[in-house]
Amino acid sequence: VTNRFEGPSAARKVVLVGFLTGLVCSFIGTRVQGEFGSLVSVRVALGSGAAFLAAQLLDITIFNRFRQGRWWKAPLISPVISSTLDTAIFFTIAFSATFTFLEPGVDVSWATQPTPLLGLGPEAPFWVSLAFGDWLVKLLLAGVALLPFRLALARWATRVA
Repeated sequence: VTNRFEGPSAARKVVLVGFLTGLVCSFIGTRVQGEFGSLVSVRVALGSGAAFLAAQLLDITIFNRFRQGRWWKAPLISPVISSTLDTAIFFTIAFSATFTFLEPGVDVSWATQPTPLLGLGPEAPFWVSLAFGDWLVKLLLAGVALLPFRLALARWATRVA
């Protein structure tokens, strides 16, 4: 909505504030100890921050490219593409065996065990099922969010007229 009404520069500022807020919260979470260790692993914090920043900046760029087209294109296409990037970055950094070197003391073997994809497909590491499920929810939300976005556009149009 910020991108539509205020432009990409304002949207990038909002993303930067969100990113910095997330960094602070993640840092605090890595220092707070729970029953099984820190509440937020460094891998989850890194994955979350990297995914958020990359995906949101991509979302702004794509939205801006499609903003002059039909009203639904920008708010549908940009989150589909950026959510795909967000999911891929976060789950790969947070749970893939490839990134064990980031935090060798954290056991992610539970996430790397082969299981049927979403409980019924071909075998894949469990984290891939988690990522796929997360991505499907994001796509559903992108579709559902079209209605409030359309209502906001209509309300804005009546104020400008």
